[in-house]
Amino acid sequence: MYAVVATGGKQYKVAEGDVLRFEKIAGDVGSPIAFDNVLIFSDGENVKIGQPGVDGVTVHGQIVAQGKSKKILVFKYKRRKRYRRKQGHRQPFTAVRIDRIEA
Repeated sequence: MYAVVATGGKQYKVAEGDVLRFEKIAGDVGSPIAFDNVLIFSDGENVKIGQPGVDGVTVHGQIVAQGKSKKILVFKYKRRKRYRRKQGHRQPFTAVRIDRIEA
């Protein structure tokens, strides 16, 4: 059984027991979370595709961690112009464990 969930401007394929990193979602560690925007749902035999979402399907999970990913460096450079800019960025994330998919 799996589902495709849209959150944070991205789409994620989730199954029960998975731990995924989503874009930052407000909430404390250990608090429950529910995703209502389910695009595709499959129970192993039948596949339901939403237009745009599947009605009556909800994905329930629990927040495992809140954090920041590894630092990436943004370096701008123009040759022969003495122009250099160095900037770092750490994208915040929320780790969620998928408990169950209700259909």
